[in-house]
Amino acid sequence: MNRTLRILPLVLAALLPPAPAAAGDPPGSAPIATNAQELALGKTVESLLDYAKARNPEYIAMQMEAEAVQERVYPVGALPDPVLRIELENVTNYGSNAGPNILPGRVGDTKYTLMQALPFWGKRDLRREAAESAAEAAQGAAGTTWTEQAARIKTSFAQYFADVRLIRLTREVIDLIDRIERITQARYANGLVPQQDAIRVQVERTAMRNELIELEMEQHHMQSRLNALLSRPSHSFLAEPERLRPLPAMASLDHLALEDRLREKNPQLFADDARIRTAEKNRDLAYKNRYPDLTVGVIPIQTRNQVNELGLMLELSIPLQQESRRSQEREAEKMLDAVRARREATANQLLADLSENLAALDAARRMEQLAQTSLLPQAELTFQAALAGYENGKIDFATLLDAQRQIRKARQDIIKTQAEQQARLADIERLIGEEL
Repeated sequence: MNRTLRILPLVLAALLPPAPAAAGDPPGSAPIATNAQELALGKTVESLLDYAKARNPEYIAMQMEAEAVQERVYPVGALPDPVLRIELENVTNYGSNAGPNILPGRVGDTKYTLMQALPFWGKRDLRREAAESAAEAAQGAAGTTWTEQAARIKTSFAQYFADVRLIRLTREVIDLIDRIERITQARYANGLVPQQDAIRVQVERTAMRNELIELEMEQHHMQSRLNALLSRPSHSFLAEPERLRPLPAMASLDHLALEDRLREKNPQLFADDARIRTAEKNRDLAYKNRYPDLTVGVIPIQTRNQVNELGLMLELSIPLQQESRRSQEREAEKMLDAVRARREATANQLLADLSENLAALDAARRMEQLAQTSLLPQAELTFQAALAGYENGKIDFATLLDAQRQIRKARQDIIKTQAEQQARLADIERLIGEEL
């Protein structure tokens, strides 16, 4: 009875949920944060997303490229610059006593031709519309970049959260094993258990310390990955995560509704639709090239110091190279077919990914529920029975260790399935292009 009372605190320690870890910087982080924002950075995934959206270099680069492409719209639809031509006739002053000259008032005649090229009707509009669609495609590419970066941040944060919780759990298990070792040593000294029990508990503690080292290394890697996504030095401070995002209700995860949202909101499909419109405008422009472009001009003619004549000019390009134009038209048609096929392939892949992630999210949710409601309580009861049997000499120490491992595995499974659900949720939000 006395021995049972001594071991009772160990049973309670094994069954109670993990206690919060002491405050302090995670391994590998910088020792000091400089302001309130950095002190809070890392506690929630929302703080990381807000920070990254203003600083992630890849997203900023794509935004700048989209803005650069937008600046092409006006020049493409504008008229070309006018051309001024000056022609000096009889610069030798043949037939007069004056010598050669190149001044307009001292030659025979000077023609000033001011010309303006005018593309055939509709060509400027098609070029402008094609440029606008290209700008929309660039904006869609920037949106795709952000959704991908946000998904990486969410997934890395979930793993970071899991690593911190697993480290806490492992340290608690090591403390429990240390207490069990003291009891085993006392029982061995009294001849109640063989020496093998004392050796096995030491082996178990060493294995747990090795696992702790691996987890701390994984936590450091997650910190470095998150800092890279935030465009910060890899050793910068990150606070320990406090909570995961709440999961949406199952009613909001209707497969058909999410497919509709994907088709409407996904930035990749948005960019592909814009590329299709660009290809359609380029095709129409290729057919418009069958018609000639115009150039009109005004020709004032100066004789000595007076402008006493005025001429008009009209210039037409002659589209004689018909085979060349037919090739350009076929090229534009094929490019349009290719963009449409690529859009269909992208949509099919995105829908398949959505289905896969929805199934994985549901499986992870059910696995967590099973571990919470069945596996963990069963493991706790098994440990209680094993502890009582070990105290009474009815079971060996290996059975007690196995029971303790079952509790640890059940808790690890709960933490890992929570992280898996967050990763799947991040992928679903990446696919539909918005938060759930």
